Amino acid sequence: MARSPRTACRFTSCSALQRPAGGAMAAMAQSPYEQLEQEWRRLHTFRGALSLLRWDAAVMMPRGSADVRGEQLATLESECHALLTAPKVSRLLERAEANRQCLEDWQVANLREMRRQRDHAIALPVRLITRLAKATAAAEAGWIGAQQSGFATLVPLLEEVLQLTRDRAALLGQALNLPPYDALLDLYSPGITADEVEQIFRALGRRLPQLINETIVAQQRDPALALTGKFAPGKQRQLAMEVMRAIGFPFDRGRLDEAPHPFTEGVHGDVRVATHFRNTDVFHGLLGALHETGHALYDMGLPREWRDQPVGRDRGVALEQSQALLLEMIVARSRAFVAYLRPLLGKYFDVSGPEWEPENIYRQLTRVQRSCVRIDADELTYPVHVMIRFELERELLDGKLAVRNLAEAWNAAMESRLGVRPQTDVEGCLQDVHWALGSFGYFPAYALGGVIAAQLNEAMRRDLRSLDSEIANGDFRNMYEWLGKNVYMHGARIPMPQLLKEATGKPLSAASAVRYLEAKYLDVDKAQGSAAA
Repeated sequence: MARSPRTACRFTSCSALQRPAGGAMAAMAQSPYEQLEQEWRRLHTFRGALSLLRWDAAVMMPRGSADVRGEQLATLESECHALLTAPKVSRLLERAEANRQCLEDWQVANLREMRRQRDHAIALPVRLITRLAKATAAAEAGWIGAQQSGFATLVPLLEEVLQLTRDRAALLGQALNLPPYDALLDLYSPGITADEVEQIFRALGRRLPQLINETIVAQQRDPALALTGKFAPGKQRQLAMEVMRAIGFPFDRGRLDEAPHPFTEGVHGDVRVATHFRNTDVFHGLLGALHETGHALYDMGLPREWRDQPVGRDRGVALEQSQALLLEMIVARSRAFVAYLRPLLGKYFDVSGPEWEPENIYRQLTRVQRSCVRIDADELTYPVHVMIRFELERELLDGKLAVRNLAEAWNAAMESRLGVRPQTDVEGCLQDVHWALGSFGYFPAYALGGVIAAQLNEAMRRDLRSLDSEIANGDFRNMYEWLGKNVYMHGARIPMPQLLKEATGKPLSAASAVRYLEAKYLDVDKAQGSAAA
């Protein structure tokens, strides 16, 4: 669908009215809708500053500066909250909505998203926003420190974040007429409910345990050769940047850095990607960088002319994650991608031998094993990690699980569901920063993103028959042109379920994901990215 020009009726009704006489203030000629666009441009600037401050906190900031950064973040969060809840904005929304017949389709969608953001904001008092910003800044710093000192040192900080998050969920739920946990889900993946998440997870849960067992048994019969060696982080970074550049990441408008936990921050035109390198694992940092590159390219591909308006933003974290997981899990773990990558491994690390043959590299990238750490997990066990977190965070929010007991509950769930038990807090409940940041309701998006990615991949390969050959040659243009047309260009104009149905012809379900995983791990002949690519 063609994007509408950003024009609006100049007055509060569609009738032909005279412009004010010369000398009248220019603002008088602006419609309520146009005034709202101005307010959201200011909000966009504040949010951009917040994003870059968060990037700095994770990458550059001295650890002892957390209290100062907390004050800065709290002040900017308060300004954003004040703008969204200002009586002026409420009045303008009412007037613009009363005259929505004057607006183009994209403007109507933008107005809807403005109302959504305002309703979320007005449900929360500024005191709660400020307290939560300070508490999460302290907890993030505490999470980093707890990597050395253990989970017990984080407990009081996380307890405060949890209590404030409960208050937030209750107030949002009342305002939006949703159960508290659904209200948190709505912050990250609009339109998705806990019941729908459970339905998807049940479908995955019926097939994954057996599929994991079958795959592990098959791989044990013919194990891959180990990839050993020392890989200098500086060289890994050069490799990651070359691959990112080939895929389409514009380094004149973005950068790659290192941090304890991979993430993406920034604004349209200034996107910051961070990954984490290990000198004994050549793929850990690269795959993390590609995951974040998927996020970045989606953000950069959103409709440019709407970049400072809510309709020009992403359509929720689940769709965001689908773009990250499509690149990291589906594309980068294909035979076609390995064919492209193998010469680069030789270029940067001078590797040779049978273990570095493309087929063995592919088998390493698709090796399934029960492990403790989510970001290192393979495609089959990854959703199980997410389902465990989904269950634990609901118990925390409901008060069924105390923070002080989280580490043991985590370890017991991992042992029960995946057959592994973390030996330390770092590979247990301290491996993710999300809860310290107050991001309860975020984790389901990771598994939903994988489901969406598989469904998009199925449709994309139906349309792009030579995609594997193109990837093997390092040509990703058609892939990202397809994603731009079917995903990026829509921004937040339509709900994610509608976008997915338009792109794939099918409603959201786990069926494509199950088909993809079965083909890749149990039927080599059907696996996408065949050796012939």
